[in-house]
Amino acid sequence: MRSKALRLAVTAALLSAVLAGCALLLGGPAPAPAAPPADFPEGYYREALAHGKRVFRVDSHESLVVIEVRRSGSLARLGHDHVVASREVVGYVAPDEGRADLYVALARLAVDEPALRAEAGFDTQPSESDIEGTRSNMLEKVLEAEKFPFALIRVSGAKAKEKKTTLAVAITLHGHMRTLQVPAEIEADAEKMSVAGRLAFNQSDFGITPYSLLGGAIAVKDGLDLRFRIRARRLSGAG
Repeated sequence: MRSKALRLAVTAALLSAVLAGCALLLGGPAPAPAAPPADFPEGYYREALAHGKRVFRVDSHESLVVIEVRRSGSLARLGHDHVVASREVVGYVAPDEGRADLYVALARLAVDEPALRAEAGFDTQPSESDIEGTRSNMLEKVLEAEKFPFALIRVSGAKAKEKKTTLAVAITLHGHMRTLQVPAEIEADAEKMSVAGRLAFNQSDFGITPYSLLGGAIAVKDGLDLRFRIRARRLSGAG
């Protein structure tokens, strides 16, 4: 009986760890880094603006990036699918050059907003304790966010006069850079613009090992689906 009780206690402890750690990414936002990435080319856009070129600044309050993270493994039923979102995209667009540079502070990602889960077709809602319990796993073990605190995005081929186009999107994440061809729709006038699209990529393409437990019995799928809506407003000559 004592042996059986010990086995039950160990099983309960494992399940508790699984349920606390099944998510990949952050719950509520954490304090953002105080400054942009050291290699973010903000000077390029300041110079372009100073020379009279059109420069748009991303409106973070109206922009959204959403990533759908799905579970896998033989015990996937014990985990959750997740929706990770950034509502704090920072960056600039130079439409006459067909260029944009953006960044996201990983510590500011939010997970499992109910409305976004509903849009993704997920019919459950993880508890706050489940979400918060994953924070150290994501920051320390998965994304190594202390060492790689940002996702950087450089876009080329963005022609404001073309409503439907294909963008070359170079993403730098976890110390790796990959360029993807992304179909997108652009709407623009003299003072504002909006770019929307979808893409899919693998975490392993960026040197990230998808989170897993119990030898992969509970795991996160390597493939992620991302959709975005970036809105920007034109800067005046004074910035």
